[in-house]
Amino acid sequence: MTHYDVVIVGGAMSGATLALALEEMNQGTLSIAVIEAMEPDLEQHPGYDSRSIALSNGTSQLLQDIDLWSDIESFSTSINHIHVSDRHHMGLTELTSKELNVDALGYVVELADVGHFYYKKLVNSHHIDLLCPASIVDIKRELSLSIVTLSTGSVISTSLIVAADGAESKTCKCMNIESENDDFQQVAIIANVTTAIHPQGKAFERFTDNGPLALLPMSKGRSSLVWCVSPEESQQILAYNDEAFLDHLQHAFGWRLGQFIKTGKRAHYPLWLRRQKQHISHRFVAIGNAAQTLHPIAGQGFNLGIRDVFSLADGITQANQLNRDIGEYCVLSDYQKRRQTDQQKTIKMTAGLVSIFANSAFPMVIGRNISLCAVDTFRSFLKPLTLRAMGRVNR
Repeated sequence: MTHYDVVIVGGAMSGATLALALEEMNQGTLSIAVIEAMEPDLEQHPGYDSRSIALSNGTSQLLQDIDLWSDIESFSTSINHIHVSDRHHMGLTELTSKELNVDALGYVVELADVGHFYYKKLVNSHHIDLLCPASIVDIKRELSLSIVTLSTGSVISTSLIVAADGAESKTCKCMNIESENDDFQQVAIIANVTTAIHPQGKAFERFTDNGPLALLPMSKGRSSLVWCVSPEESQQILAYNDEAFLDHLQHAFGWRLGQFIKTGKRAHYPLWLRRQKQHISHRFVAIGNAAQTLHPIAGQGFNLGIRDVFSLADGITQANQLNRDIGEYCVLSDYQKRRQTDQQKTIKMTAGLVSIFANSAFPMVIGRNISLCAVDTFRSFLKPLTLRAMGRVNR
């Protein structure tokens, strides 16, 4: 039975980043396995319908620390300008990288590109075993290790299991860890769209009667759309043909990028705030979306997860350098204490923005427009929110 110091369940961006961070920080002194259920098709071009995520300025700095950013930057699109507005109302503010004296406020990457990049990095690593395609069938925890049975029939042991397998983590369920779920009563519509005016590094967050609408700049003049609407409206939007969909989107967004002229395939998913009641347990820790899944407003969820990744990598590395058992509870407890403040503040900020900007009640509409105007006039109001949005916070 092969033994690994760390077994990471989930080989998407959070899990893969943790594996590569541990390899870099520990210089090959840790044995690492990444269990991933889906094997990417490396022959398939990312294409027009790829989903995208926004990486904060702070996330890019963390990735740079482990020599990953230069490669990822080569297929990213910079966000240099963010335009925030409230549909049919006067509230408006803008933010630029020049004003904050940074190279970019953030970066947009297509998940297919990132997936192919990480897959190749993991496959070519000398200290990481990528077990793919495979999934966990059973976990037995003993005092000094855990025994993991895989769908392939293999049985491995480990000092520490890390759940990085997404919002509805099967690993957390296997550990009998309960989650708290709050339904936002919204559905996110996802698509890549092309407009007559090239976005040129400009991102938009527009608040509508039903919820926020975000456009992020992408390569080839495209924009990544995340449109949060009511469940009822989502059914109507998904039933539209492309022409009707673009007309409906045009009405909601306006003409700041000219006419919407093309759309890729639309996807959708319900929006919940999900939090595991425990992020750590005996020889176990949950990170990223497996630990908490946020509303996409302000693009905080993934970047919060990356801060989880690097804080955990720091804690494991320190324990390893001191020849401590990296899976013992006090190591994981130190990690949890370190992360609680950032997690709580980011969740509170995101949920607060949803309650304010996805609410059509007249007092809320007046209040948020006054706030947007005040922020646009008194720029110092922006600093605390901007630093958190950019991922420049203590972790």
